[in-house]
Amino acid sequence: MPTAKNNSVNIHYRTCPLCEATCGLEIHTQGEEVVHIKGDKLDPLSRGYLCPKGYSLKELHSDPDRISKPMMRHGQEWKEVSWEKAFAEISNRLRSIIKKHGRDSVGVYLGNPSVHNLSGPLYTPIFLRTLGSKNIFSASTLDQIPKQLSSEIMFGNEANLPIPDIDHTDYLLMIGANPLASNGSLITAPNMRRRLKALQKRGGKLIVIDPVRTVTAKQADEHYFIRPGTDALFLFGMIFTLFDEDLVNTGKLTDLINGADDLKMASQDFSPEAVSSFCGIPSETIRQLARDLAASSKAIVYGRMGTCTQAFGTMNSWLIDAINVLTGNLDREGGVMFPNPATRRALSGKARKLRYDRYKSRIRNLPEVLNELPASCLAEELETPGPGQIKAFISIAGNPALSAPNSSRIQHALEKTEFMVSIDCYLNETTRHAHVLLPIPTPLERSHYDLIFSGFAIRNIAHFSSQVFDLPAEKKDEWEILLHLAAAVSEQTIDGDPIKVLDDMSLQQLIKHEIRNPNSPIFEEGCSKIMGMLIDRRGPERLLDFYLRVGPYGEHFGKNPDGLSISKLQAHPHGIDLGALQPRIQEILQTLSGKIELAAPLLIEDTERLRKMMKESKPDTLLLVGRRDLRSNNSWMHNLPVLVKGENRCTLWVHSVDAGRLELLKGDKAIVKSRTGKVEVLVQVTEDIMPGTVSLPHGWGHSLTGTRLQTASKHAGVNVNLLTDEQVIDEISGNAVLNGVPVIIEKKR
Repeated sequence: MPTAKNNSVNIHYRTCPLCEATCGLEIHTQGEEVVHIKGDKLDPLSRGYLCPKGYSLKELHSDPDRISKPMMRHGQEWKEVSWEKAFAEISNRLRSIIKKHGRDSVGVYLGNPSVHNLSGPLYTPIFLRTLGSKNIFSASTLDQIPKQLSSEIMFGNEANLPIPDIDHTDYLLMIGANPLASNGSLITAPNMRRRLKALQKRGGKLIVIDPVRTVTAKQADEHYFIRPGTDALFLFGMIFTLFDEDLVNTGKLTDLINGADDLKMASQDFSPEAVSSFCGIPSETIRQLARDLAASSKAIVYGRMGTCTQAFGTMNSWLIDAINVLTGNLDREGGVMFPNPATRRALSGKARKLRYDRYKSRIRNLPEVLNELPASCLAEELETPGPGQIKAFISIAGNPALSAPNSSRIQHALEKTEFMVSIDCYLNETTRHAHVLLPIPTPLERSHYDLIFSGFAIRNIAHFSSQVFDLPAEKKDEWEILLHLAAAVSEQTIDGDPIKVLDDMSLQQLIKHEIRNPNSPIFEEGCSKIMGMLIDRRGPERLLDFYLRVGPYGEHFGKNPDGLSISKLQAHPHGIDLGALQPRIQEILQTLSGKIELAAPLLIEDTERLRKMMKESKPDTLLLVGRRDLRSNNSWMHNLPVLVKGENRCTLWVHSVDAGRLELLKGDKAIVKSRTGKVEVLVQVTEDIMPGTVSLPHGWGHSLTGTRLQTASKHAGVNVNLLTDEQVIDEISGNAVLNGVPVIIEKKR
C-alpha cells in the first residue's frame, strides 16, 4: 500500500521496471522519500539480485529535471499550463489537421519505456485504434522486430517467441547477445551471470559468437569473432552441416514441420567452406559447433540485438529457430520453450493470416510489419510534401532524435513539423521540438505488472506491485493521458467523462470478445455480469484483473476460486511462481497450415540477397558496431548520476592492428565518418574487438540545445546514430541496420 505521511520507515516490494530482467525490489521509504533500495530476497525469480539500474529508481523518482506539469512551447519559450488547457490545445490542433489532411497525417512514435509500465501496453492500442493512422512507428524496428516477424511467420503469432530454458540446458550457443550487460533481452532471467556459471558448473558449455569480446564472451568457454553482418552465412553454414553430416533429428516435431527439404536446398550454396572467408570463422569450427549442438540432448541457439540490427536480421532470427528445430531443441526442456504467462487469453482455435505488407510507407514503399512502419523512414514521411505527409507527430516515451538512424535528419524534420505532442518525463533531444509536453508519473507513483516481459520469462511468474507513493492530485497517470488523446482524435462526440466512457467501452469490448470464444473459461457468460465483478477497480488495474482472471491460472470469475486475480497477487507481494516452462508447441501454433513453417517463401526468396552480398563483399572496409553497458541501456538513463559516474564509457573501441595502421593511440581523438555524418570521439585501443571492426555505444550525444538534462549534458558523449544510415535496412522487416555500418576513420590532428 502507499506510504503514510509520517517519519516511520515503510517497506514496499515491487519489480524493477527499467529492463527485461524484472528484478524484485525491496524499497524503504520514510515519508515521501526513498531512503534505501535493495534486492528482494524472496522474489521467486531474482532472489535478491539487483543491478545498478534498480538502485537508480531513487534518483529517477526525485530527479529535479523531471517534467511535473504540462507545458506548452511558444517559439523557444516553455510555459507550464493546466491539463485542461493542454488537452484543449491538443484536441483543437489534431482535429483541425485530421479534418484537413486525413488520419494518416498524424504520426506516432512509441519508445522503449512504453512497454515497461502497465498503462502503455493496455492503453496505447486503444488510442492507436481510435486514431486510425497507418503512420505508426516504434523502437521495435530499431531492435527486435525481425525476431517478432520470424515468429509470426514460423509459428503464427509474433508474441510466441521461443525463450531459452537456460536453467536446464547443457549447451548454449549465443550469437550477438551480451546478457551480462543487457540483463537479458527477449529473455526475462535475472542474474544471468549466476545462471551462466551454473550452466558451466553442471558441466555445460557456453559458446559466444560476437565481433566484440564482451563481458559475456569473457565468461564463455569459447568465443569466436565474427565479421559484422555475416551471421546469416555462419548460421547457414551450420544448417548445411546438419544436413550434410546427417545430424538432423527433429524428434517429436517431425510431423509438425513444413519445408525441411526446401531449407536443405536453400543451404546448399552456404557450406562452411564457402562462407568461412566472409564471416571470419574457420570452416572446421563451424562444422564442429554444429556437431556439438546436435550431440547435446539439451541445447540452445540464442541470438539477440546483434543479430537483429543488421541487414539480414529477419533471416538470422529465422535460421536460429530453424537450427533449434532441426536439432530437436524447440519446445523441450533445456532447449527453447514457450512461456505460459498468467495474462494469456485462450486461443480461439482459428489460424491467423500473416500480419505483413498489408500497406506500405508513402515514400519508399516499405512494407508494414505487425501494424507499424520502419522507424528508418520516419524522417522522409515527416519532411516530404504530398498527400499523406505527417503533419502532426506524437512521441510517447521515445527519443528517435537520438536513437534512430541518421538522427540529424530526424531532428531537422521535427523542427518543421506543424504540430507535435510528447508524453515524457524529460525535455530531451526529441521532446524539445514538441508544442505540448505532457508529463508522466514516476515509476513509484503507479502500480506495476510486467505484462510484456512475463511472456519472455524462463519460469512462469506473476508479480503485481502496488504503487509506493500516492499519485499527487496535480498529476495524471499515463492511461488517462492516452484516453484523453483518444477522445481528442475520436470521430464521435463523447458525452460525459471521456475517461470513464472510453475505459468502460474498452473493457466491454474485451469481455464481449472473450465470451464469444468457446475456449474461454467465461464462454457464453453475460457481459454485464462480468463487468459487475470488476466494479471495484478502474484503469489498468481493472483490465489487468480481467486478464488475470480469464488467464490459464485465473480464478475464472468464481469457477476456480483458488486461481489468480489482482487481490491474490496483492496478498503475495513477492510474487507467485507458477512453475517451470512446459512443452506446448501444438497449443501455440497459429499458422494457416497448423505447422511450423521452416521454409516460408518470403524467407527462402531472401537468400538471393545473401548470395549477392557474398559477391559484393568488401573485406577491407571498417565496420562500426554498437555496444551496451549495464548502467546505460537507453538514452534517458544518462540523467541519473548513479548511472553515469565513473570513467567515460562513450569511447571508440579500435583493435590495436587498426590503431597502428591509422596511427591512433589511446586518448587520441578520432574523426569517424559515414555517408550520413561524422563525429569526433576519444579512442580506446583494445584487443577485445575484431580487427576491421570499431565500436561506439548507443544512447549518447546529449550536447544539443533546448534540453533540460543537467547531468546528461555534463556527460554528453557522441551520438552514434549520426553515423548510421536510414537508407540501409533489413529489407524484409525494415529494421534499422545499426551494426556493420561502413565508416572511415582519421586521426584528428
